Amino acid sequence: MAKKQAAKKLAKAAPPIDLGIPAKDREKIAEGLSRLLADTYTLYLKTHNFHWNVKGPMFQTLHLMFETQYNELALAVDLIAERIRALGFPAPGTYKAYAKLSSIPETDGVPDAHEMIRLLVEGQEAIVRTARKVFPLVDKAADEPSADLLTQRMQVHEKTAWMLRALLEK
Repeated sequence: MAKKQAAKKLAKAAPPIDLGIPAKDREKIAEGLSRLLADTYTLYLKTHNFHWNVKGPMFQTLHLMFETQYNELALAVDLIAERIRALGFPAPGTYKAYAKLSSIPETDGVPDAHEMIRLLVEGQEAIVRTARKVFPLVDKAADEPSADLLTQRMQVHEKTAWMLRALLEK
């Protein structure tokens, strides 16, 4: 009787993942995407913090701009995490994991508006660099869905960095 129940459980188990990408390559890509997720979530928190705390003559403009940016980042973390899961690995989801994986440092205190913009430019560009580092792994594995995700993220972050940087020019 126990053998029949064990056989039924095995029959119901999910089949192994076979996406045409070897498990070791999927794992390396998932690790790279985990760093991208950590950077994205860290920048989300920083941007949301700045949205709450910005002040000065550009308050209304920056408050609304930062809100648009953190909303976009909130959607992005979901897309990145879901791609990691589709590759068959758990997505990191704790502050501890993000602190370990992220290349974006936390900001102590509340900087002035000019410094907030500068720090967000740095964060946007850091995400682009992180995404670029994952591309060789994705290309080698012919992982087009991950390549598409990385390309889209890089486009968003490069454009956002440009727009923020324009606010710093005299």
